[in-house]
Amino acid sequence: MPAHSSGKKLLLIGASRGLGLALAEEYLKRGWEVVATERVGDPSRLHDLTHDGRLEVEHVDINHPDQVDALRMRLATSQFDMLFVNAGVTTPNHETAAEVSTEEFVRVMVTNALSPVRVIETLQDVVRPGGTIGIMSSGRGSITNNENGHEDVYRGSKAALNMFVRSFAARHADIPRTLLLMAPGWVRTDMGGPEARLSIEESIPNLADTMDAHAGNPGLRYLDYLGRQVPW
Repeated sequence: MPAHSSGKKLLLIGASRGLGLALAEEYLKRGWEVVATERVGDPSRLHDLTHDGRLEVEHVDINHPDQVDALRMRLATSQFDMLFVNAGVTTPNHETAAEVSTEEFVRVMVTNALSPVRVIETLQDVVRPGGTIGIMSSGRGSITNNENGHEDVYRGSKAALNMFVRSFAARHADIPRTLLLMAPGWVRTDMGGPEARLSIEESIPNLADTMDAHAGNPGLRYLDYLGRQVPW
């Protein structure tokens, strides 16, 4: 049965697969209206979700600022309770920083760190006063918790993302929005791989519960899917 409409609206950037797709489905189940994005030509199951008319699919590649600007223009008259940016790639063989090619390093850093912050800078005004801006970070972005030295390019990109969002929060401290850097845990997706500890069903509903619990509580937090603070 379709969920009763909650009257709330989510703008979800990066929802064509994995955790983004699962978040779209979760918030539709919660009765939210969802505007979810995919890239042009990107195979997506978004259109298969049950939504009772509450899902709109937009197209944007966050690595192309002109496309983000165009999306902002299309949404000029909209107001959302939450903007959530989901982006994450890693190097194919998890090379160290010393091993990775410059081109691959740039690809990971632009996709994971630079582009998400550009997105929230561009789209922040479509979030209502007192609303939430969430970004998919990772526990691997914690400098404190890096004790094995693995996946350092991916870790570095998420640590950079965290720093950029902290700067964003400082620059916009006068705006009472909730800012959440979310660590979903190690989840069995195409990127997480089959050996990951968590299923999507164990991560995403809890992650959504955590974000909903912090709605209306201004300031920046770096949290995991169970609501625990992640050390910077």
